[in-house]
Parts: sequence; structure tokens; C-alpha cells
Amino acid sequence: MRCSLSLLLLCALLASCDQLGIESTSSVAARKDADGKAIGGACRHAGRAIEDCYSLNKRAEKAAVYAGWREMNEYMRDNQLVSVLPALTTGGVANMPVREEPVAEASLKPRPRAR
Repeated sequence: MRCSLSLLLLCALLASCDQLGIESTSSVAARKDADGKAIGGACRHAGRAIEDCYSLNKRAEKAAVYAGWREMNEYMRDNQLVSVLPALTTGGVANMPVREEPVAEASLKPRPRAR
């Protein structure tokens, strides 16, 4: 009786590992994937090349970063959005050059056609 009660208690504790602060491998992988996609999307929104994004975020998974970058690229292209230039520098990364014209006017100009 005592053995079965302690076994039942042990099973209950192991089933609630998430409540104890122990993450499962699937939740860790999902979190890393979501973080990588967020990093890639932010890099694309800031107008950074994918290679720059990789070098600035060495710990992020490259596949997830690329997936986020690609999704944001498609979203920006479909909605005709322009990149937002970063205002701050971190870790010695130089800012991109400032545009001469306002963003609203730049997005309304027609693109030249390829011949």
C-alpha cells in the first residue's frame, strides 16, 4: 500500500515537471525556433542582409533565422513596406546611411521597369 502510494506520488511529480521549472526538450526547441524567427524578422525589417544577421546572432539557429527573415521579406514585399533604419548601434555595428527623402514619399515612387 505504501509502495503504491509513493509510486503514485512520484508519477504525479514527474508529470508536472513544467511546474517545477524543468523544460522539456520539445519546449526548448520550440522556444529556440521562435527566437530565431523573431531575430530573422527583425533583421529583415531593419534592412540587414541575412549574412549580417547570422554574424550578429551567432547563437541563434540559422534555419530559424532564415525562416523568419524570409517570412518578413515576403510580408514587406506584399504590403510594399520599406525597411526601418536602426537608430541605435550595439556592439560597434555601424548604422546604415540615413535616407535623403521621407519614407512615405519613397514608397510612393514607381519602380523603373527592367528592359
